[in-house]
Amino acid sequence: MRRLLKSPLLWTLLSSVVVLVGVTAWLLTDRATSRGDALKTGALAGGAIAALYGLWLNDRRRRTEEDRHEIERSRISDERFAKSIELLGNEADQVRVGAMHSLAGLARTRPEYRQTVLDVLCAYLRRPFDHPSFDRDRTWEPADEAAAERERLVRRTAERLIRDILPHAGTTGPTLSLNLSDARLDKLGLLGRRVGWFGADRCEVLTYLDLTDTQLSGKFYLKNVTIHGSFELAGASFERKVSLDHLVVEKPVDFSVATFAEPPSLEGAKFPAGSTLPGSS
Repeated sequence: MRRLLKSPLLWTLLSSVVVLVGVTAWLLTDRATSRGDALKTGALAGGAIAALYGLWLNDRRRRTEEDRHEIERSRISDERFAKSIELLGNEADQVRVGAMHSLAGLARTRPEYRQTVLDVLCAYLRRPFDHPSFDRDRTWEPADEAAAERERLVRRTAERLIRDILPHAGTTGPTLSLNLSDARLDKLGLLGRRVGWFGADRCEVLTYLDLTDTQLSGKFYLKNVTIHGSFELAGASFERKVSLDHLVVEKPVDFSVATFAEPPSLEGAKFPAGSTLPGSS
């Protein structure tokens, strides 16, 4: 009985009847209104109540269906994420590349996954990695060298996808961060992207770290890092603290082409001849 009394349909029917009777009775107080017209108008008023209930019911069904679809999408996304993480450990390099593209696709379609996917790709680049270009003193067997080169190409995919996932400079929205500390990097270019916190302490860069037109809104740490190639800063803007302590760069660096909110820390940093350091005329 209590359940019946709480039924929206029951209350809608009762409301319709009350409105029907009330409007009809009120109109009959006017002698110029006939019974038929009064009853017709009352029925229309009562029917409007029922129509409103129908609209509310349809909207409720629509929202329920949307919630169900969203739950299903979240479940599929979670399964896709878990499967991609599993495939990153596959021995075949093409499978690992496919897993990275799957994660990047998930980051594009599900914004809530973007930071997580970036964390995963950064973690992949922190995996132990040996290559003749990094380990020049080691004697490499042809098979080992070929395997190392294949892994190098996989890691380049990760580096490129990190750039693709990051938002463009000058845009608004969530700020995404990168943690590349202790990684071995080859070609990391964040050209024209917007980055929050950036940490790459103790990493080693083989070819380049390119921050051309990059907007860095968080703290930037590049301590105890060796860059064998170039460090490009044209148009980069650093909006918070920059620490480059004990950074070693083997090619000339021009700091004058970048914008710094405060002078960067360069304690123990080494740059080759031809470099333009902050504050240099």
